[in-house]
Amino acid sequence: MPHWLKRKRKNRRAQERDHELDVKLRTSQTRAARVRMAGLGVAVLFSLALAALVLWRGGEWVLDRLIYENDAFAIRQIDVQTDGVLTSDAIRAWAKVRLGENLMALDLMRVKRSLERQPPIQFGAVERVLPHTLKITVNEREPVAQTIVTLIRPGGTQDQAVYDFDEDGYVMKPLDPRWRTAQPPASERLPILVGVPPAETQPGQQVTSPQIRAALALVCEFDHSPMAGMVEIQSIDVSVPEILKVTTSQKAQITFSLAHFDTQLRRWRLIYDQYQKWGRAIATLDLSISNNLPVHWVAAATLPAVVPRALQPARPKRKHV
Repeated sequence: MPHWLKRKRKNRRAQERDHELDVKLRTSQTRAARVRMAGLGVAVLFSLALAALVLWRGGEWVLDRLIYENDAFAIRQIDVQTDGVLTSDAIRAWAKVRLGENLMALDLMRVKRSLERQPPIQFGAVERVLPHTLKITVNEREPVAQTIVTLIRPGGTQDQAVYDFDEDGYVMKPLDPRWRTAQPPASERLPILVGVPPAETQPGQQVTSPQIRAALALVCEFDHSPMAGMVEIQSIDVSVPEILKVTTSQKAQITFSLAHFDTQLRRWRLIYDQYQKWGRAIATLDLSISNNLPVHWVAAATLPAVVPRALQPARPKRKHV
């Protein structure tokens, strides 16, 4: 082989080795650059996270110092407004808020829930009035009927418990006199629901029985019907399916179906007026049927005079959003 050809082949091999070394060097430099960039990125992210943590904790410290632990926002007055008879002291106690608590740190929804867990309260609203006042507004449940339930105690002893119902069927115990701003007049009487199952007398719960719901609707309808002031509903028997048996204070027995009370009450008034003209009074009347109403009567002079309970003006319904 010629001498010049051997040298050329040797130079080519050297060039290839130099090229390989150059590629390896560039790859190593690229890898090192990537490692440096990754390290720099991690350092930047760590710095940002540390800065965010410092700002967050610092912001919390500032808020605590300037607002949530600042005596300038301590509660000095709890302003209570209600549309019923509950005392302000009772409402404040149920709200579970103390004077001196920080107004800005107070959980308003917790206070609202505490109020609405009390059966006499239908709706509660809570708001801050800076810098020192918490305002509480309460809409109370108004009882329209009662029931008396016999309870069997351990050992076989019996006890009687009284429960009130509002017009929507929510159950509550009669108000403790200490919670009332004024005691009801002695003449004020609520209709008694007879035959209410004990399971339907859970305070704070709404009754599910169609009979009881219908009886409460009848009581509310009666107070604004043509019969209001003519007689007084003393009790309603809800134990018979599909009908309500009403007893008046004059011991008249009136039977209602569960719907269209306005029509039934008007028919009662027409019959009542006609019998009054004849000097008679209704003893029994079945309004649950449409035609040929069965009526039994007695002489009106033999019955005691009617002293109906005083009607309270209806409170406007609030729409709670």
